Formats: sequence, structure tokens, C-alpha cells
Amino acid sequence: MMTFLLNLLWFVLGGGWAAGLLWILTGCILMLTVVGIPFGWAAFRIAGFAAFPYGKTLVDARAVGEDVITGTTLANILWIIFAGIWLAISHIIAGVSLCLTIIGIPFGFAHFRLAAVCFAPLGTRTVSI
Repeated sequence: MMTFLLNLLWFVLGGGWAAGLLWILTGCILMLTVVGIPFGWAAFRIAGFAAFPYGKTLVDARAVGEDVITGTTLANILWIIFAGIWLAISHIIAGVSLCLTIIGIPFGFAHFRLAAVCFAPLGTRTVSI
């Protein structure tokens, strides 16, 4: 019940709707090219985590028994250059802004978790904790 309440408050007040929308928009733009399709799928997968992050965590795909595709590290480096840095900056700004108030601190920390995700979205999976 607490996870549901935190996710609801996050979505409405903490910027979850904006974070999820930002990841969906990024995924849509990336899906326009053949090269961007894997990045788009990763962005869509993370959009659900961005909209409702409480009670979930992102782990390496190998931790859940999946194989990581060869070249994932190189693809993550390209991701950082073209999309990840901008998404991370937006999450950091939102996180700092929310941490300026006592009530916003848990939401600010959620934005910081999302900023970390911006640097390696490929090869990660969302799991419930």
C-alpha cells in the first residue's frame, strides 16, 4: 500500500508524469531511425520506471538471467553522447529543485536515481523489490 501511495504522489507531485513523458518522447524520436530502434525500446522500458519508480529497481540484464548483446557498452557510450546527458541534466535539475523543500526530498532522490539510469539504459531490466 505504501508503494502505491508513493508512486501516486510521485506521479502527481514529484514529476513522474513529466519524467515518463520525457522518456517516451525520447523513445519516439529514436524509433524514427533504424539505428535508434534499440535505444527507443530501452527508453520505453525506462519510461515505466520513470513514471512509477517506487518498489522497483533497475538491474543488469545478466542478474536476471538474460544475455547482454555484444556492443552494449559502445551503444551506451553513444547513448550518453546523444541523449543520456540531456536526460540526466533534466533529472538532476528537477532533483535539486525538489530537494530544496523538506517534503520534496524523497522525490528529489528518485530523480537522482533516474539521472544515474541515463548513463546506461541498454542492458538493464526493471525488477520489483
